[in-house]
Amino acid sequence: MAKQKFKITNWPAYNNALRQRGDMTVWHDESAIAAWTESTPPEHRGRPLHYTDMAITTVLMIKRVFNLSLRALQGFVDAIFKLMGLSRGEISHLVIDGTGLKIFGEGEWKVKQHGAERRRVWRKLHLAVDSATHEIICADLSLSGTTDAQALPGLINQTHRKIREASADSAYDTRYCHDALLRKKIKPLIPPRSGAQYWPARYHERNHAVANQHLSGNNDTWKKKVGYHRRSLAETAMFRFKTLLGGHLSLHDYDAQVGEAMAMVKALNRITLLGMPNSVRIM
Repeated sequence: MAKQKFKITNWPAYNNALRQRGDMTVWHDESAIAAWTESTPPEHRGRPLHYTDMAITTVLMIKRVFNLSLRALQGFVDAIFKLMGLSRGEISHLVIDGTGLKIFGEGEWKVKQHGAERRRVWRKLHLAVDSATHEIICADLSLSGTTDAQALPGLINQTHRKIREASADSAYDTRYCHDALLRKKIKPLIPPRSGAQYWPARYHERNHAVANQHLSGNNDTWKKKVGYHRRSLAETAMFRFKTLLGGHLSLHDYDAQVGEAMAMVKALNRITLLGMPNSVRIM
């Protein structure tokens, strides 16, 4: 019996697939990077987790695909983060804010047995947006009792990119937030609260804002100097999020709600990449 012969009919596509096997973005995508470090508090005693299950799975997958030893794997992944940081570039200005998302529906059985909930149940969505591109760089969903200030450190730790400065409203005017930004060498542009006092010398950016407040009686002069008006782009992102995708979550389980919110963030980023309007004032 003659040996059978076969011909590949989709060689260009298959050839491209072979090349992509060596493309690190195939094995190490943005979703894995965003969920690289563990931000949830530990449920049990002992040392808290640093890396998420997704991070560990991604690294072990790379180890098998590229046949690396553990030490070589560590150096390989560290190098990828450095290169990806360079390729994505520096973020000159990050704007941060939070908004509430309603939870839709309480379930027929619960309403029948106990009546409708008088207090509206909701979750809080925290976003960090690149003011130049309108891309959502970091996002987190928390319980309604979590304050904006409490959410900020975990939020900005989601990215490894260099950030020059970050704007947020006076709800973030806490040492907890300033310390988190300074640890990542980010210049904080946060207006001090009314009647604010000076902090130790290392908080020189805030002390400069407090000095302007004491001289003028408010933060308006300081806001003009530092270009604080750009923070309104965070509110624009919130408005676009709720207008295009809705201001509610449809799932009942908290973990599922987190996944739903992150999917909505990813969808908004896709929409943003398609193009944004350039508007000018005509009157």
